[in-house]
Amino acid sequence: MKKFTYLFLTCIFAILINACSTEERIENDFAFAEYKINDEILLKSVNGGEKTLVRTQNGFVIKGEEDKILMFDFFGTFCTPCQEEAPHLTSLWQKNAKNFIIIGLSHFENVSDQAVKDFAIKYGAYYFLSNSKENDRIIAQALKDINYQNMEQLPFKVVLKNGSYQDLTDFWNKDSKKYVKYYLGKVSTQTMQDDITRILNESKK
Repeated sequence: MKKFTYLFLTCIFAILINACSTEERIENDFAFAEYKINDEILLKSVNGGEKTLVRTQNGFVIKGEEDKILMFDFFGTFCTPCQEEAPHLTSLWQKNAKNFIIIGLSHFENVSDQAVKDFAIKYGAYYFLSNSKENDRIIAQALKDINYQNMEQLPFKVVLKNGSYQDLTDFWNKDSKKYVKYYLGKVSTQTMQDDITRILNESKK
């Protein structure tokens, strides 16, 4: 009994350390206006610059950079794992900038652009960070696209290539050797780098 209790508490602690959760559960019926093919969404980064997302049949691409791998990072300025991984995401983006873009989408909070910029400066998040009112709708669309129906947690990431969601390593269940369509919680940068490399190599075949 003591062993079971220890394992249970250990699992709970690990989840709390590696992800910020909400009690909201994703349902099949989303209460939001879905994007239509070729819809364009202009996003501005608190770090400067702007990008236009274009809705594809199954996902999104960035206008003018359609051939690049696109990672959406759902984050919160309050989220400890998001804070901890921010500088590593910056390094990941810089290392792969020729073929790879990260768009951070603030989620589960209503904060000013300055608050998100302060997050970027304090934690070294120098990739594209959007604090747009469109963020929640984009996130809802992405979660529906991949049919994600579990509890939302931050950080949460999806990766797209050519407008389609990509298979990603199941970081928390590597022994299964199965892919999933998302990263849940704080995932190692090496895992993300390995997936980026694999996706690029597969696209060249």
